[in-house]
Amino acid sequence: MHFYHWSNFLNANILGWTVMASFGVNAAVSVRVSNELGASHPRSAKFSLVVAVITSFLIGLMLSLILIIFRKEYPLLFSNDPAVREVVVELTPMLALCIVINNIQPVLSGVAIGAGWQSAVAYGIWSGMLSGTVLQTLVLFFMVYRTDWNNEASLAEARISKWGGHNKDLKIKDNEKNHQEIYETSANSSSC
Repeated sequence: MHFYHWSNFLNANILGWTVMASFGVNAAVSVRVSNELGASHPRSAKFSLVVAVITSFLIGLMLSLILIIFRKEYPLLFSNDPAVREVVVELTPMLALCIVINNIQPVLSGVAIGAGWQSAVAYGIWSGMLSGTVLQTLVLFFMVYRTDWNNEASLAEARISKWGGHNKDLKIKDNEKNHQEIYETSANSSSC
């Protein structure tokens, strides 16, 4: 199951790299919109907004298409583990969608800041993060509630056996030894 962790790490890094261009556009469009509005040129401000959003969208779309086209090849650049590469290939369409969305959002935030809506941007960012966290928490609560824990223990034991884990007798002896060490440690610390 380690491959899910590494595949998420790899995808998060790729997402971070691809969003860097939109952070530059964020700063540029923020200054451009504020200057145009300050100079009483609302049409130029709107045109700047449209150009920035379309440009950022096209950059995100191009990067997404490259990843989708080369989804079987690009994981080889980051991992030799076939399981990690397989999960990355499966997650590539979702990564591509995230890249497109994450290339537009910072640009729109830059426009909003340039228009003087800093507080709306701040509340929007925190509201969005809170909404996402609440949704993820609810989904995880549902998953935990519906889990057959006996089955999960059996699956974990099978994975341990498959990957060369300890046999049952050694596990029982190790467990008893650990409990004895914990008991002795807590008894010694309480007598001090």
